Amino acid sequence: MEIFSINHESPLPLHVQVEEILRRLIVDPEYQNGKLFPNEVDIAKRLGISRNTVRQALNKLVHEELLTRKKGIGTKVLKNNITTKLNKWSSFTHEMHEKGVSFKNYDVKTEWVEVGEEISTLFNVSLSTKVLKLERLRGLDLGPIVHFVSYFHPRVGLTGEEDFSKPLYEMLERDHHTVVAVSKEEISATLADEKLAKILHLKPGDPVLLRKRIVCDPGDRLIEYNLGYYRADRFTYAIDIARLVAVAMGWTYALADRFTYALDIA
Repeated sequence: MEIFSINHESPLPLHVQVEEILRRLIVDPEYQNGKLFPNEVDIAKRLGISRNTVRQALNKLVHEELLTRKKGIGTKVLKNNITTKLNKWSSFTHEMHEKGVSFKNYDVKTEWVEVGEEISTLFNVSLSTKVLKLERLRGLDLGPIVHFVSYFHPRVGLTGEEDFSKPLYEMLERDHHTVVAVSKEEISATLADEKLAKILHLKPGDPVLLRKRIVCDPGDRLIEYNLGYYRADRFTYAIDIARLVAVAMGWTYALADRFTYALDIA
């Protein structure tokens, strides 16, 4: 903790500063491998702040399922489980950076492919049209977590020679004057086939979270069709939903093979 400090003159609230410090600790290999997290009293003393401020930050990370607490034992990192919230939308890279999670690209490849019926209909192009297909395998140092497959509308003007290891949507805006504004998403459960199991280091039949994303520009013109296959044991989506009249909280359970959640996120 010596390398971290609080800036009492910053306009950023103290609990937010503590939260950012703790997010950096979470990805430390020692804590990823099971070392007990520093306790509230220790953190508060080292940073020179109140215990309640530290507890507020810790509670938020427990709520996001990044940390777990057990009475009489202590606080531990939920190993390799990444949680992202769907109350806002940004690129995957920015989502992870906001959480202090350092992701790496295991594989990035592109190819030009003829569209099938689904993409032909989505893009409103003929079946003989070729589009750029981008595949990216991303994860932590301990292994891959998500396999992305993207198809881009020919209108965007991609060549396939771009540096796709960099943040995608920044590159589209900077180099191709294409601004992304809306993500229309479906989230469902599926099972890994042999090919996907090999890519994500799973067993065939293991559960996978499938996220279908249609990305549009401010004029609602389609830019990208993206399929994200996430390891279900290492990735969680949290959704905050407020009623217009009153805030309600509850749980609904549905059969994963019969349920899909669709969202439009601007």
